[in-house]
Amino acid sequence: MNTIMPLLAAVLSAFPALVVGAGIQEGEMAGYLFGPAEKVPEEFNGGFSLYAAAWPLVETYPGHRFQTGLWGTWMHPQHEPDKKPAGECYTDIEGGLGWWRDTHFPTTTPKFIMGGVGPNFKWIANGPGYGAGTWEKPRGQYGVAQLSPWLLFPLDGLNLKQGTCGELFGYGYLPLPLTPPKSTTAGKPVPTGNHCWTLFLNTANFKGPVAFFTPFFWSQATLENPEWAGLMLDSRPAGPNKAIQMETQHVPAILSTNADGRVYARIAPTYFPVSAEGHSIVLHRISAYKKAALWDDVQGWFNGGAPATGRIKVEASAVHTFRQGGGSSWSIYPLNTPREEKAPLPWRSFATSFTPDPVTFGYRWNEPLTRRNGPLVTLPEYYRLELDGKKTRWSIVSHEDVPPDSGLTQYRFSTPKEEPQKPRVTPDDPESCWKKPGPVAGPFQAHLGDGSVVTYYWYRFADQPAMLNADLTPEERELVQKRVELLHRAWTKDRDYLSPPEVGTLANLDPALILTPPRGLELGYVPIATRQELGGAATDRRTDEKARP
Repeated sequence: MNTIMPLLAAVLSAFPALVVGAGIQEGEMAGYLFGPAEKVPEEFNGGFSLYAAAWPLVETYPGHRFQTGLWGTWMHPQHEPDKKPAGECYTDIEGGLGWWRDTHFPTTTPKFIMGGVGPNFKWIANGPGYGAGTWEKPRGQYGVAQLSPWLLFPLDGLNLKQGTCGELFGYGYLPLPLTPPKSTTAGKPVPTGNHCWTLFLNTANFKGPVAFFTPFFWSQATLENPEWAGLMLDSRPAGPNKAIQMETQHVPAILSTNADGRVYARIAPTYFPVSAEGHSIVLHRISAYKKAALWDDVQGWFNGGAPATGRIKVEASAVHTFRQGGGSSWSIYPLNTPREEKAPLPWRSFATSFTPDPVTFGYRWNEPLTRRNGPLVTLPEYYRLELDGKKTRWSIVSHEDVPPDSGLTQYRFSTPKEEPQKPRVTPDDPESCWKKPGPVAGPFQAHLGDGSVVTYYWYRFADQPAMLNADLTPEERELVQKRVELLHRAWTKDRDYLSPPEVGTLANLDPALILTPPRGLELGYVPIATRQELGGAATDRRTDEKARP
């Protein structure tokens, strides 16, 4: 009793909502895992790429409270020390692989979003037609322009093939000089640059550029804050030394206090991919580029020179190496617990960082504490709260060591019953930019592995809604149209742009997203999603309308 009572006091202090006999309480596991990447010289400020493992993090989809990313990064504009934006001005490209609370059609297979963040999250662009705000007051839905004629980008995020389990998803952002620089923005005397930060993918069934953030997405903030002109990503390079992390906002957990006053917790079955050798690869070949890696050749091409191959130059890149280490701030706690009261997970007791080569990062697992099941390893599920000095921490316990009166071992994590998600839709007003000048072919449909159906149309590139909202004159849009036609002719989807990985295998995108343009629309036209809904609601929509002249 002398040891239990101080512990109980500490427990009640840390978790005021937990009292003896209260039964099971809802909680969560959240925090960050950290990748120990070494820095590269600041001159490599022309974008980045990486290969991240994609896998089902949890056994059962836990409902729309679930939000977590897999491994990724945050790309911020690079500023000179004496020329930083005045005041609070957080802006970046983040996104990546994961699950989000606003995902309408989730499965345990992750999706990918672009994640452009305008200053202080006032604007968010996640893909073509997908962002913050409403169609009446858009705050990012028009921030991304579709570039590829071979890949459909759904309104709910980019789908990977269902069942993806540990394969590497290659992606990155490099600037392309697609739009002309402007001395005015929306009629005001603030400039907009011509950095079109373009998403490049390297997957098993698609390679190359997909879509880009329009420069106006970044520069629109300067209409209210002209002192930020020239300091956003429309004109600034990118800082090469970024945080490499896995951000987890919610994995379900439950907590209980038994009759002796001890607090126990259980997390929903949580997975990592594992090889036959028993280790996990989560990151590979994080590269930073000089602007010359692609920009110079493309700019010369657009000015009348030789066609650019699209190959991103290895000689203009620096690959981050990994050192030993990397930590975790994952914690388990009741919902709404203050940060300072969250007890940490004993991550290093069951996971050891692992670098099979200098540019690859992963983990080895303590097998007595973790369970392997084919291509996945299950992390420890049960924990007991311990007093460590004046702080509390979790220790791992076995299923057999959890008191029956806690109720934890009998609990079953399951997908909660939720109302069916409403369709994602775009404006249907005949006077809107979606209809004037409107598409040239469609509607068509793609039936995706997540159970949704995407309705899409083919638009002339310069007439897609994002380009009509990019603060470009008709003449400027026609200039970009000509440049994109050059790209469509020369840059196909079946050859390398990013350097291929040296380990593992590449993930596949959902095959339903890989398209062939209709006859006559091979150059200068792109597919644009206009609606996405659960499959049963869309079966009577037209799928075979032909292109009109």
